[in-house]
Amino acid sequence: MSKEALHVTDATFQKEVLESDVPVLVDFWASWCGPCRMVAPIIGELAADYDGRVVVAKLDVDENINTASKYGAMTIPTMIIFKAGQEVERMIGARPKKVIADWLDASLEPSA
Repeated sequence: MSKEALHVTDATFQKEVLESDVPVLVDFWASWCGPCRMVAPIIGELAADYDGRVVVAKLDVDENINTASKYGAMTIPTMIIFKAGQEVERMIGARPKKVIADWLDASLEPSA
C-alpha cells in the first residue's frame, strides 16, 4: 500500500476536509480507544483502496478537541463522510471492512 490515511488537525481540517474536491471519510479516533485500534488497519486499507476517489483521513480527538466537539464525535470511533464541505453520512463504532466499504460505496453513488 502506497497511499496512507491523511492525518488532519483542527488547523488543517478546513482545507483538507471541508474544501476537498472529492469526498472525505474522516475517522475520529484516540490512541487509548481499543475499538479505534481495531479499525485503524481497515482505515489504512481503505485509504489505498479508494485512492483518487475518496480522501481517507484520521483526526485524533484528544489533540483536536475543537473539531471533535464541533462534529459531536462523543463516541469513538466515529466515521463521518463529508462531501462539498458538508457531513452526509455518519457511522459510530468499530465495524468490519466490508461493512465500512459498502457504506462508503453507497454514499458515493449519485443521488437520484
